[in-house]
Amino acid sequence: MGIAPDLSTATWRKSSYSNNDGGLCVEVADNLPGIVPVRDSKNPDGPTLIFPTGSWAAFISTLKTD
Repeated sequence: MGIAPDLSTATWRKSSYSNNDGGLCVEVADNLPGIVPVRDSKNPDGPTLIFPTGSWAAFISTLKTD
């Protein structure tokens, strides 16, 4: 397992598909070079998934085409 990136400077934004009724809420930080951290907005101190930028872009591209 690699070294965890420093996310103290991450600027998080909530998915436009998230709502305020306590449902499934995802936040991403897209201001970090080479990685896209993803977390549950209801648990900001919980675990964070880290994706390489290219993998995240491919994932989002697939969602947009389906």
